[in-house]
Amino acid sequence: MAIDTDKNSYTVIFAIVMVIVVGSILAGLAQGLKPLVKANERFEIQQNILYAMGINANEGPSDVEFIPADKVEDVFKSTITKQYVIEGDKVTEDPQAYMIDIKKEEAKAKDPNYTRKLPLFEGERDGNPIYVIPIRGKGLWDAIWGFVAVNNEMVVQGVFFDHAGETPGLGSEIKQRYFMDDFEGEHLLNESGVFKGITVAKGNADPRNDRKTDNAVDAIAGATITGDGVTAMIKKDLRMYVPYFKSLK
Repeated sequence: MAIDTDKNSYTVIFAIVMVIVVGSILAGLAQGLKPLVKANERFEIQQNILYAMGINANEGPSDVEFIPADKVEDVFKSTITKQYVIEGDKVTEDPQAYMIDIKKEEAKAKDPNYTRKLPLFEGERDGNPIYVIPIRGKGLWDAIWGFVAVNNEMVVQGVFFDHAGETPGLGSEIKQRYFMDDFEGEHLLNESGVFKGITVAKGNADPRNDRKTDNAVDAIAGATITGDGVTAMIKKDLRMYVPYFKSLK
């Protein structure tokens, strides 16, 4: 049986050319989409920061709705009056501080010669200054993260939490209103001014979360490890900002 080698060669060449052409098209599309992806990332961070401050599009009691993407940049600019980068004892203003990747900063800080950059955002609500701090940790399955808004006494004014892959109906509930709203009014310092953080605790006998100075909120049923992750990231990351807030007094 004769094999048409010329035909086979043309087929192979055609396939190679098509791979190159398709690859070039896809690469071009990816390059063209980069600004859009970056913009969406920026809008999402701004929405999260504003949500922690209590600025959102919520209407119902269970809503978790952000300021729309087409409006969020203007609202962010008018609300966040200052952005800081804290590096050890040095505090500088940086209008792009919100784009600092705290995951990368945490990795860099493993080098004892590197001073970690801590972003901090200052805004105002009802005539009072509010500061928003980004936090990041580990849940049951993957990363969890959030933003915590506090006043100058480190009393929580609002939070926003999110996750990469926690169990639906269990750990994923950290981004639901009933959980996030419990943090409002909680104290991060004890009566002596010592940082205690907030523990997500089982059976702390405060189902309505009336006690705001016990440094604890009720855990989500069936989501112990995710709750422990929230506790850990609050204590780990917010602790680093205590010297700054002490300097405000």
